[in-house]
Amino acid sequence: MAPNPGINTDRIRDKARKDLLDLLEGVPGKKNLVIEKALAGPTGLFVKFSTLQQYGVDNVFLLENGNLDDSQRNVIFLTRGENAERPLAIAEQIKKLQQSTSIEHNFTVILAPRRNLVSNKIFEDAGVLGDLVILEFPLYFLALEQDLLSLELEDSFGDLFLRKDPTCVHIAAKALMLMQQEHGLFPRIIGKGDGAHRLMEILLRMRAEASADEPANSSILGLMPSANIESLIIVDREVDFGTPLLTQLTYEGLVDEMFGIKDNRSEVDTSIVGQAPGQQGNTADPKSPPPAQQGMKRKILLDSSDKLYNQLRDTNFATVGTRLNKIARRLESDYDSRHGNKTVAEMREFVSKLPGYQAEQQSLKIHTGLAEEIMKQTRTDFFSKILEVQQNLAAGADPSAQHGTIEELIARGAPLKLVLRLLCLESCISGGIRQKDLDSFKTLVLHAYGHQHLITLDALEKMQLLVSRGSNLLPNIPGIASGTSQPTKTNYSYLRKVLHLIVDEVNESDPSDIAYVYSGYAPLSIRLVQCVLQKQYLLNFSKKPDQVSANTNGFSTAAHGWQGFEDALKAIRGQTFNKVQKGEEAATKARSILTGTGGEKTVVGMFLGGITRTEIAALRFLQEASGRKILICTTSIITGGAMMDAAIEQRSFS
Repeated sequence: MAPNPGINTDRIRDKARKDLLDLLEGVPGKKNLVIEKALAGPTGLFVKFSTLQQYGVDNVFLLENGNLDDSQRNVIFLTRGENAERPLAIAEQIKKLQQSTSIEHNFTVILAPRRNLVSNKIFEDAGVLGDLVILEFPLYFLALEQDLLSLELEDSFGDLFLRKDPTCVHIAAKALMLMQQEHGLFPRIIGKGDGAHRLMEILLRMRAEASADEPANSSILGLMPSANIESLIIVDREVDFGTPLLTQLTYEGLVDEMFGIKDNRSEVDTSIVGQAPGQQGNTADPKSPPPAQQGMKRKILLDSSDKLYNQLRDTNFATVGTRLNKIARRLESDYDSRHGNKTVAEMREFVSKLPGYQAEQQSLKIHTGLAEEIMKQTRTDFFSKILEVQQNLAAGADPSAQHGTIEELIARGAPLKLVLRLLCLESCISGGIRQKDLDSFKTLVLHAYGHQHLITLDALEKMQLLVSRGSNLLPNIPGIASGTSQPTKTNYSYLRKVLHLIVDEVNESDPSDIAYVYSGYAPLSIRLVQCVLQKQYLLNFSKKPDQVSANTNGFSTAAHGWQGFEDALKAIRGQTFNKVQKGEEAATKARSILTGTGGEKTVVGMFLGGITRTEIAALRFLQEASGRKILICTTSIITGGAMMDAAIEQRSFS
């Protein structure tokens, strides 16, 4: 489920809507809106097309399609300003429109989240800078759920780890700084990873700059630690590449793996989920097959507004069939109860509930169809072999014993993405692949999938997802190496024991540990959050996990940061930090007088480089188990497949 974390995320949605509509209102009259494809979905999260029409938008075009017409004199381009390809495309379309018509157009470019020198230079070099007005749209976090904020930077993983572009770190820092300006300073910033450390440093610099720019008569409340935020925990994706490479086993995770979820929507074949209610029975020719049999797609909304989905999303898929069956029987019983209604009042009550029954039945039909299709996939030989290899590697089995299965998958023509995912999983969890075996697999991949994937393999190596086994794994083990140098690899073998990443007995129907999300494997990234919020639970895990899980609130305080897990952190790549932010003494005293010090506080968790939906499910479970409110923030929501897509060469060079 998606609980409320205590910070009102609706205000973020409302502010984004107001900012955009104000910009549109600033261009009087009818206008055409040209929007970047990657921004179209996120924009739909906070404003409807009907609302855009009320503010003068006549037509909406996708920037990538290049099909802008001259139907309106006013043309507005909405795009992200960080990618140089977008300003180039805008300049090209402006020149094309100017050459094809004699109408004098008014061009406006809205750049999100900020205007930059690169865009200005591109427009200037193209000779169109004087023909347009450039505005900023401060779009940072988008509220996907009450407890989930995302920057929706779909290229952030590749930017960070392949192209080494730190832009998304600066955008994340600005987004978190805006949160501080509204709610007060994060009292403590705790984190792990080099990128996380860089983000922390930028945040501190932004705070110093804001303090220097503050007028003398400004409110002293802005200089104080927050009264409703307990801490900020930053986890860099590079500290745990292994977890997202595993196949997600929650319902929402599998829907994302198999169908894809983007901007809270998934596009699914109508043969699986049926047609939308308004489209049923509209076939002109009664002899023609229904659209559901013609490969048509239907976009379905997947968020907490769907009560059934909200119940299913974070559960292990093994329990979904039983849950759906119970819900179906309950609905049938509720609907049949109409036959027992004797009085007019009883009938009126049933009729008032009828729309709810119908909506729930439609939702049940959708999720039953999705679950059946997922079940078909999970019962295939391919899926079974892949899952077996993944679980063996996660459990610490001999990696070389899995090579025969991977070679078989290559010989049978398994999708390249799945093969690379297994190889990268072994590399990340086992500290690299033996050089001889790695060379053999590279040869097999090139012969089976094409020599253009030399570029793919090189990209994976640059991202440190597919590397040979070297001696630099040893410094990760406490007691073997000393010094201040940071580990270059995460030692899962050591962490598997000290952080209890493998839980042998897992009750997927009534879980007692986050390991239920992967049927026995606890995500390292979320175990790190537990190191801060559920210290005693982890420290006593090997003794009596069932008893201590219910009695950890007294020990679960972020005030002590990483205390108690120093050795474990030495086995994880990247820098470790625990920074306290203090306000001015006068400001702190004033706030304690005005607002008091009580009330439940929120922990903000920032995942730099992306988070999977299964990790989100684990965080929600942790929230309930620890009694904490957790607000999940991320640069984007990723899957293991998306990680591979960032590296796979799409050109064939034939």
